[in-house]
Amino acid sequence: MVAANDPYQVIGELGLAFLFLAGLWRLIVWVRDAPVKPDPWDAEVAEKLSDPETPEVCPHCSTPQPTTARYCAQCGRTIGYNNVMPFLYVSDGQFHKRPLTVVGYLLLSVTIGSFLAPIFWYFLLFNEECPPDPLESVQGTAPSGPSA
Repeated sequence: MVAANDPYQVIGELGLAFLFLAGLWRLIVWVRDAPVKPDPWDAEVAEKLSDPETPEVCPHCSTPQPTTARYCAQCGRTIGYNNVMPFLYVSDGQFHKRPLTVVGYLLLSVTIGSFLAPIFWYFLLFNEECPPDPLESVQGTAPSGPSA
């Protein structure tokens, strides 16, 4: 077994630390010296994009859209903030029920149910520690029924 104060182990650990720091430094230099990509827009295009009168366009078919539109009238795809979050399929408070989504939810519920149901049944059926009868815990005997 190697002792903690073994000089070869200490030299090996220092060597590994040096190699790690040298690699980290090379990564930092590589990122810092990376070539800057040119801006694809010139000043005229940037000015037109910042103008409030510029209409919004569909990112899929480039059809001009009104600012209140959520779906493109030409191709039917989402535009605006929904375009950045495609998982958000909410429209007027209703979820779009697609067959694949419904089947997925059904399979998920069956899978979770088949995994957790035996655990529930075990605790339900084999629970031998029943709570004590509250009437027996009272001092004395349980009240008797009407005497005949």
